[in-house]
Amino acid sequence: MTLIKWNPTSDLFNLEKEFNKMFNKFGISRADEDAYENAVWSPLADISEDDDKYVIKLDLPGIDKKDVKLSFIDGQITISGEKKQENKEKNTKYHKVERMFGKYYRSFLFPAEIKEDKIDAQFKNGQLTITIPKADEVKPKEIEIKVS
Repeated sequence: MTLIKWNPTSDLFNLEKEFNKMFNKFGISRADEDAYENAVWSPLADISEDDDKYVIKLDLPGIDKKDVKLSFIDGQITISGEKKQENKEKNTKYHKVERMFGKYYRSFLFPAEIKEDKIDAQFKNGQLTITIPKADEVKPKEIEIKVS
């Protein structure tokens, strides 16, 4: 009898991929299609915004920065790569394995009014922080009105 490991996260990710195919929700480019189709997990992310910028923070624990691919094409930022599985020791009995390994993929669509050439990414302690500055024309402007 073969033991099959059930991973509910993987099932949800596969369901998400099927819906995205059906609705083409994220507009995945041909170049990213391979990375997207072969991904087995998706890193968790927080996206915030202030007057000047958007900030994306992704958790990528146990991944080296050389294993992170970051691209920005047509308003879409894509993060992909692979987390290698650790070598399992022969005489060790594992009772539970919950950490995700394998290829990952995540992409986010942004408005056209950003400064593409000023996008900055920092990778520290397993967290990728991407700062995407807004273009000057979309930043809120304060207009002083003189009362007479």
